[in-house]
Amino acid sequence: MARKHLYLIDATAFCYRAFYAVQGLATSFGQPTNAIFGFTNMLNKLIKDKKPEYMAVCFDVSRETFRQKKFADYKIQRPPMPDGLSSQVPLIKEVVAAYGIPIYEKEGYEADDIIADLACQAKAKGFFTTIVSSDKDMLQLVAEDIEVFSPYKDEGVTYDADKVKERYSVEPERVCDILALIGDNVDNIPGVPGVGEKTAVSLITRFGSVEKLLLNLDRIAQPKLKSSLMDNAERIRLNKDLVSLRTKVGLEFEPEKVLFKGPDYRELFRLFKTLEFSKLARELPVEDVPEISFAQIEEVTDTESGKLLGQEGELFISGETAEDLLFCKQGRTFHVKGMGAKTGAALARPAVKKSGFDLKRLVTLLADKSLTVSGLEFDAMIADYLLNSAKPAYTLQDMAWEHLGEVVNQQKVGPLKSLELLLRLKPVLLKKLEEKSLARLFNEIEMPLVGILAEMELNGIKVDPAVLRDLSVELEGRLGQLIELIYKECDCEFNINSPKQLREVLFERLKLPVVKRTKTGPSTDEEVLRTLAADHKLPELLLEYRQLTKLKSTYIDVLPQLINPVTGRIHGSFNQTGTEAGRLSSNNPNLQNIPIRTEIGRKIRRAIVASSPQDYLISCDYSQIELRVLAHFSGDELLVKAFKQDKDIHRATAALVAGVQENEVTDQMREAAKRVNFGIVYGLTPFGLSRDLGIGVNEAGSFIDSYFLRYPKVREYMQAQVQACETNGFVTTLLGRRRYLPDIHNKNMAIRQFAQRQAVNAPIQGSASDLIKLAMIRIHERLHNSGLGGKLILQVHDELVFDVPSKSVDEFVSLVWDGIENAVQLKLPVRVIIKKGRNWLEMEEVTI
Repeated sequence: MARKHLYLIDATAFCYRAFYAVQGLATSFGQPTNAIFGFTNMLNKLIKDKKPEYMAVCFDVSRETFRQKKFADYKIQRPPMPDGLSSQVPLIKEVVAAYGIPIYEKEGYEADDIIADLACQAKAKGFFTTIVSSDKDMLQLVAEDIEVFSPYKDEGVTYDADKVKERYSVEPERVCDILALIGDNVDNIPGVPGVGEKTAVSLITRFGSVEKLLLNLDRIAQPKLKSSLMDNAERIRLNKDLVSLRTKVGLEFEPEKVLFKGPDYRELFRLFKTLEFSKLARELPVEDVPEISFAQIEEVTDTESGKLLGQEGELFISGETAEDLLFCKQGRTFHVKGMGAKTGAALARPAVKKSGFDLKRLVTLLADKSLTVSGLEFDAMIADYLLNSAKPAYTLQDMAWEHLGEVVNQQKVGPLKSLELLLRLKPVLLKKLEEKSLARLFNEIEMPLVGILAEMELNGIKVDPAVLRDLSVELEGRLGQLIELIYKECDCEFNINSPKQLREVLFERLKLPVVKRTKTGPSTDEEVLRTLAADHKLPELLLEYRQLTKLKSTYIDVLPQLINPVTGRIHGSFNQTGTEAGRLSSNNPNLQNIPIRTEIGRKIRRAIVASSPQDYLISCDYSQIELRVLAHFSGDELLVKAFKQDKDIHRATAALVAGVQENEVTDQMREAAKRVNFGIVYGLTPFGLSRDLGIGVNEAGSFIDSYFLRYPKVREYMQAQVQACETNGFVTTLLGRRRYLPDIHNKNMAIRQFAQRQAVNAPIQGSASDLIKLAMIRIHERLHNSGLGGKLILQVHDELVFDVPSKSVDEFVSLVWDGIENAVQLKLPVRVIIKKGRNWLEMEEVTI
């Protein structure tokens, strides 16, 4: 008959290891969860791999144990448990309890002693015990019926008696004798001077134990060793007492109590939901909540739906397909299966309000079927994004879990189930938006923007392939030259794209200084190459090579492949939920990342052209919008005044800081002021400014201090933002958009300071985003009724690009100028620079 197998887990060690192994994880309300997450994953792996029949988890209760009473300096060098970890331990215990695993702990004893006691009792009752721990003190317990499993290296290491002897060259019961002689730095137990592990093993092998050793010191031939052992005899006896685990703690081992019957999955689900562990929750074998049976759900045909809907109603559309629809009218819910002429007409009717998930995607999909969707009222994905912009992705499954408390199997989310979830999620999400003062932002900004972005994607952008072909040839030539120059500079040929070979060339062949290291060796990233470029030409060539290679592979060779053969345009995607600050992102292609500060990067813009040679592209670019928002928020009189007087803000700042007239400001002074103006709300440091300008750190620090002296309310604003975030856990934009920053209380200074910089910057960057979104909505409304024929085709950061018929340009410019400059009233004027041109590069400014 197989012996009963018990697993005893050293939970305190697990907690610490998980805490330091997983970084930066917290809930949206600021509770750190990194240790809980890491602990749970380790526990899951143990259960999956070992399939334990009996289990128990052992915790330390406090730092004060019987060992401190015997030796006051025991573990004294260890800092108290970090606050970020101590707040998680009670929650870890809740998780352990939900797994159905008993917890053992006792005041005055360490988890090691509790494990020792339970292991010995289990052995007496015929159990085989595996101790799960990486603590070397545990090895003294290894016996015929007890092993130690250290789970942290690959598949882990199991210590039986042979493995212990291989490690320490003595039997398990003699491990504490070795430790008594050599001490334990981890626990602040000093060893005997002059006795290392090799000497200790030799002595214990010869004499059998430290007690026998101390009785036979006259047999030690080496005078120095003998003297050291004699002088530290009491230390040796105390050390052995300290490292010896107690097996009489006073706890009772009850086999029935430690029988692992399996987790309470419902309770685990509740905990994982609270802790925002969506992936772990979805993996639980909790039965799906059954399909909701609506009180009066009625199946109708397409023809019947047309009669019932009439001119108004509420239509729920599946985010994956429009083959199934639910519509609600006068308290009744109808299910329409199959798209027909009547439901198609209802989709196009603005008075029939549409609700769904990722409606922009649905609008563009249906447009391919020549179907129009209007009256977009509620998008669950957008609502969830406003409630928590930090999520990596948004799915109906996650929303069902977070907002309805239900686990939904991803494979079973068909169209009808999606519609049911949407119908139930809508009132919950709307209520939460109202509670967090986000309803206006949702209804007046984000929802109107859904249709505008869909229209932009359908409009597409026209690209001139010939321009890109010429650029590709030009780049091929330049890259060939660069390769020759690179080989000449290092006097050898190598694979430039291989980090390993590049390290060898830079740091071994050329003996350049190592700036920073990674796990694989000296770093060769952009920052390193820029630093090295000050002393050697090769890094500068490498930087140009990398930049051109990326431009060629990301844009120049790819853009022609993205042209739709039917429309002759590129139809990229604009993502409304892709950034935490509220900015739009784009992909296929990502035109926001073209490096326009370089000549080649700018030339890519030449390939973006108007619809026809007679038409124009109109570019509307907010001027220094983030600085204007900063002036508005801070209310600093001098900063606001400079903008009101339409001054060159960088020249004005330089003059103010230096105490000179504006006409005395040099280009170098203006550049320094520009760096500070743009960098101050991103946490610009003296070191960063000194690196950017090539000046001393002290000089850079003095410049920043002078800046705040002249603009004192800017510093007051920054401090107030941090304090508000520390109090509320979030910051808000001009229109109420929230950015949650749980790391504002992180004990790690670097992480906390990063959150503080975000607390200052997020309202500014987010407000700039809100302004351009509001401008897009205002312009779209006016264009819709103007008959001018212009189309919005791009939004890149603070710039809008329109494709406009030649005959409408002048009237169009006036309409757009008013819409974008007067989108919202600040304490100072908002300025927009408007340009026109046949392509996106060669444009001339338009005077209003």
